[in-house]
Amino acid sequence: MGILSGLKQFGLGELENASLYEKPDPKDIKKDTDAPVIKEADILFDKKYVCPICEAEFKSKTIRAGKARRLGTDQDLRPRYEGIDVVKYDPIVCPHCGYAALGRYYELTSSMQAKMIRAGICAHYKPVQMDGEIYTYEQALERYKLTLANAIVKKAKASEKAYICLKSSWLLHGMLEETAETDPKPELLQEEREYRQSALEGFLAARQSEAFPICGMDELTVDYLIAVLSMEFEHYDVAAKLLSGILVSPAANKRIKDRARDLKDDLRKKMKEQKNG
Repeated sequence: MGILSGLKQFGLGELENASLYEKPDPKDIKKDTDAPVIKEADILFDKKYVCPICEAEFKSKTIRAGKARRLGTDQDLRPRYEGIDVVKYDPIVCPHCGYAALGRYYELTSSMQAKMIRAGICAHYKPVQMDGEIYTYEQALERYKLTLANAIVKKAKASEKAYICLKSSWLLHGMLEETAETDPKPELLQEEREYRQSALEGFLAARQSEAFPICGMDELTVDYLIAVLSMEFEHYDVAAKLLSGILVSPAANKRIKDRARDLKDDLRKKMKEQKNG
């Protein structure tokens, strides 16, 4: 018996064997290829800046507001967007004098820091042309290195240098993901680890000496981030203490507590593996 059996009593017996669904017209079938392809260049625009060191005008590629669709966040707070790695576009670099800083620190330069940058960076800087619709990972890494060099020369706070190192590690992770199948590069993995080690050292120092917020993050977020990095370098006691503090804090919201619980589960597994290994 079919699912339409019994219609005969209504005089509709001819429909008892009717097909429930019509076969779609091939012309109406939506193919994956019909979906718009998001191009990195379409999410960018050239924003004008005035260099606080040499006062020259220049343009730097920047993310268009509302154009990049966020997909989620990695365990270490690295953001993921559709069609673009936004981490590539945070450093702002003056092509005339070599001054470079992350977006949040670009205007925060004292007269003494400006003097140090002119002597330590500008006096030796050789301009590097970066043409193209986008910044490649290689170009972005060069920009991060120049940003870190500026931070060292101007004697930036530990938090600023740690944040640059963290973002550099995010960038390298993106490079590794892009080349993993076709051209795995173990040297990039090592460089990523070195940046993360430096980020951990910097955030630990900043936590002891700087007032919150740090790099736009409150104390609980910084503690969570330090816990993530501590786990990677097997400082399990540090991670456990910080995570416990987050979980009992009345100021912690549900999102950070959920992240801390997930991380604590991973921590238990790693500690168990270490004990049994």
